[in-house]
Amino acid sequence: MCGIALIVSGIRLDLSSLHVDARSPFPHPVHEQLEFSIDDLKAALRRRGPDSLGGVKVFISSKSSNPGEEQQFECFIERVDDGVAFQSQNDQYEMENGRFCSENGCILQSENSCSRPISGAEFYLLGATLQLRGLNPIVQPLMDASRNILVYNGEIFGGIHVECHENDAETLMLALGNCCACNFSLDMNTCEGECKRERTVVDILSKIQGPWSIIYWQDSAKTLWFGRDAFGRRSLLVHWPTVEDSRFLLSSVSPASSTFHGSGLEGDDGSCEVSFWEELPCGIYSISFDALRTDGYLVGEVKRHEWTNESLKELVEWKRTCIVPEPGDSSTPYHKDLLSQHQSHSACLPNLQSVSGSIQTPVSTPAEILLDALRKSLIRRTSLYTIFQGTILASRKAELGPVAILFSGGLDSMILAALLDECLDTCYEIDLLNVSFDGCSAPDRISAKAGVKELSRIAPLRRWKLVEIDADLSNLTSETKHVMSLINPANTYMDLNIGIALWLASGGNGWIYESIDKDEKFHQRVKYKSEAKILLVGSGADEQCAGYGRHRTKYRQGGWHLLNEEMKLDIQRIWKRNLGRDDRCIADNGKEARFPFLDEDVIHTLLACPLWEVTDLEKPAGTGDKKILREVAKLLGLHEAGALPKRAIQFGSRIARESNRKNFGSNRAANQASAGSVKFNRQSVLQ
Repeated sequence: MCGIALIVSGIRLDLSSLHVDARSPFPHPVHEQLEFSIDDLKAALRRRGPDSLGGVKVFISSKSSNPGEEQQFECFIERVDDGVAFQSQNDQYEMENGRFCSENGCILQSENSCSRPISGAEFYLLGATLQLRGLNPIVQPLMDASRNILVYNGEIFGGIHVECHENDAETLMLALGNCCACNFSLDMNTCEGECKRERTVVDILSKIQGPWSIIYWQDSAKTLWFGRDAFGRRSLLVHWPTVEDSRFLLSSVSPASSTFHGSGLEGDDGSCEVSFWEELPCGIYSISFDALRTDGYLVGEVKRHEWTNESLKELVEWKRTCIVPEPGDSSTPYHKDLLSQHQSHSACLPNLQSVSGSIQTPVSTPAEILLDALRKSLIRRTSLYTIFQGTILASRKAELGPVAILFSGGLDSMILAALLDECLDTCYEIDLLNVSFDGCSAPDRISAKAGVKELSRIAPLRRWKLVEIDADLSNLTSETKHVMSLINPANTYMDLNIGIALWLASGGNGWIYESIDKDEKFHQRVKYKSEAKILLVGSGADEQCAGYGRHRTKYRQGGWHLLNEEMKLDIQRIWKRNLGRDDRCIADNGKEARFPFLDEDVIHTLLACPLWEVTDLEKPAGTGDKKILREVAKLLGLHEAGALPKRAIQFGSRIARESNRKNFGSNRAANQASAGSVKFNRQSVLQ
């Protein structure tokens, strides 16, 4: 997909159940708000290169004027995306006197075509669609015959069946339209009305396997739903009402105008102290408008809901049964239990096949079981790839490799590359995107070149394109300023370094080596830009397989239990520390990040493994850390990659070194200041 946004004005939010300090006891007039507009949001979403950008306004007012009366609402809906008609196949509207009408009421076509409420709440929903799935073009927001409205940024890789020719958002719209829509109990997620439908909105969203963020207006219940998946693989920022801006806002990205504008958003020294936005914690939220109306404002009660999928709950709570090995333990019984669990869990998944046929192969060891899960994860993220391409000719397939890899030549990206080779027809070239701030001397550039040689050995029929993206931090002033808005609300030098590296790498604008003779003995370096819309990223591998140095420290301090707690903490905060930031930086280039290591089945498989099968931190770095992934690499024939130590992108690309020299004078000074956790000084960075 691409991105979503929501601007709500004219309401008061009851945030008591969330324990959020709204910092705005009373709404303020529009003229006192920050200079941050709908056009700013649209511009930020358009940068992501969507195939369509649409908008819908919903106006709500109460018919009841007395506080003691039972509340009844009027709802008017207006399309505002340049008169583009609703594209959902489920829409059943007829044009009457310049406006769309259905049995449930009017959907306005223009500002003056129907009278709107003088006072009340206004919702403005925006949906930007980078369409990678489905044969027919869609324009979000989607709306059904019951006037439910959906904007969705995500993919469905399981839980809800999506046909290969269908679009995820349209499939989800159908499922949500069949949910209970009466006055059900939001606390219990159960229906209290006469419809007796078994499924609620929470049930449907809890079933989805894959990354997503969502905003959904359930018209008959007068309830706004929003949220993001349990691991935060798709960005969704929130602005709770404040004195500076009394609106309630949701957005996949922060416009530059909302990053450093207004008092209190930036310290006197240029450091970022308070952000306009914050990352919305993972989960499902609702705002029900059934409270009393006060002074012309509707009151909405915000609630957060528990996941109803028990399997998902186990992943979120990081329930691992085998943590500490007992003396004399044999791994064989655990292997049998793990295999049984994996087969049981996989039985519920769609029948997946690679380009070479069935992927069902005998497995017995933990590494073989994980390899099977990873292979299926890659196939889910590539085999249902049906880009809406219009008239693209088959002869151009090789020029339009659909999937690229964020590539360092390290363990994680090499595993992804080898598995992607199994999933994609050999007619496709695969772009390997590598960024360096030190030319050919950066560690990631060296390992990337070695990695391509190893990949060519195990997959000689594939054309691998190493896209060398060279950068000079001193020449990136305007780019750095832009990335600051993308990573917002993240505000440390480490966040900025990672954000710049990811943004440049995902842009895919670099150099490749082309042969200049038929024997391919001589090559020349030529400019190249990767056009792949899907980017595979190795996020989640280190958190789940003990790949960070702090994991070794925790193991030395408190053994297996403390290590497991640290890994649990990493997964439960990955939405805030990593994924939201990374998704925004990658999506800004019109690319869609996909995270195979964070597939639900892969997480389930790793949790089912005894911890000592996942990692062995008694052994040195590059050997015992991420033990199970090193064994997976060897099963794929990647013997050199299986022995490489962990290197984060900011160090492997050497942007951290250049940033330290620029902002702290030297690496030593930066280390003494713990530069990674220091909030960046905007003026200093942009000098």
